[in-house]
Amino acid sequence: MAGMTLFTRPKAVVGMIHVGALPGTPRYGGSLDKIVAQAVEEARLYTQAGLDGLLIENMHDVPYLCGHVGPEIVAPMTAVGLAVRQASSLPLGVQILAAANREALAVAQACGAAFVRVENFAYAHVADEGLMPTAEAGPLLRYRRQIAAEHVRIIADVKKKHSSHAITADVPLAEAAKTAEFFGADGIVVTGVATGEPAAVEDVKTVKQTVRVPVFIGSGLTADNLAQYWPHADVFIVGSSFKVDGLWSNAVDPARVQRLVDVVRRLRTPAPEARATR
Repeated sequence: MAGMTLFTRPKAVVGMIHVGALPGTPRYGGSLDKIVAQAVEEARLYTQAGLDGLLIENMHDVPYLCGHVGPEIVAPMTAVGLAVRQASSLPLGVQILAAANREALAVAQACGAAFVRVENFAYAHVADEGLMPTAEAGPLLRYRRQIAAEHVRIIADVKKKHSSHAITADVPLAEAAKTAEFFGADGIVVTGVATGEPAAVEDVKTVKQTVRVPVFIGSGLTADNLAQYWPHADVFIVGSSFKVDGLWSNAVDPARVQRLVDVVRRLRTPAPEARATR
């Protein structure tokens, strides 16, 4: 499968690093050094816990711009990416909100990241940041070639969270996933309706049965519900449930990380009767 070479194991868990509010955004606290240090600390914690990959995202930059961000975001995200890459050898992904996909790709190329998570890859939709009227696939893949970043994988959300999909209400989830794959996505992300909200298991199954590229789950995964998704997806992105009280804006809680990792270890260990029949 394209994209599975991103990770060393066939069922991969990716830790989301919610980068602190960056310069120029309403919540910026005035110290880029602290932002970088916090991202590095989380990267090391996730690496030591045994996760398979990392993903940096400018989640604290609310309210987000729609479609593009300025150099004041691109430069710090590159600094964060470089520092995280130095701190951890795990495969790294980049996402820049909202739908700043070219900027994310440029950051990934500059810091040696392995993949980008993109919004609005195929079809149009109305996000909470505003209308995203043009599919990104054509311009983005051409830009990837222009900057010689074709080694950076494109992981595309379909029917993504925090959005209205009334415009494409007549396009089933399976068809949306199939189109994203046809347009060149290296992986498909399925989410719930909002950050921290779980995806419907049936939605994950539908996408898995439809596409040949890896299927990612991008919201709402916890130690309590991971098992029900485990057979139906390839990559599990975890963010909010690693935080104190399960709230994305809080600090990482090492105990919550360990609890989910313990569940992953059990899921990776065959039952005794399964081992006996090998």
